[in-house]
Amino acid sequence: MSTASPTPQLTAGVCQNLGKFEIVVSHYRRVNAMNVIVDLCVVPLGVGVSVGQYVAACQKVLAEAGLKHTMHAYGTNIEGDWDEVFAAVKACHEAVHALGAPRITSSMRFGTRTDRPQTMEEKVKSVETWLENS
Repeated sequence: MSTASPTPQLTAGVCQNLGKFEIVVSHYRRVNAMNVIVDLCVVPLGVGVSVGQYVAACQKVLAEAGLKHTMHAYGTNIEGDWDEVFAAVKACHEAVHALGAPRITSSMRFGTRTDRPQTMEEKVKSVETWLENS
């Protein structure tokens, strides 16, 4: 007879055997929307050294999703609802694969706040203000 506890299950929004984690998950399920700011870098592999057309495809996906986004030299900042942003990240991968990229490697950094809303511009302006006053 095994003494191991059963594997935790997360099915249809129901947590079983998760202890304290169950409380955290239950709490966050009640949140209607969570905004996120993401820094996304999508790199197609097996397509040669020029990746501009693949980056452009991802930019079109983000624009069509209606998400606020800013492209920079090594990626794109995206701001919006958590579910919408991560659905768009998936759609970016689908678009890049549809152009013939057999593999994609992506890196993401993302952050959320619960104390107050904050935009990408506000984050940048905060640092610029510190620079001006130092």
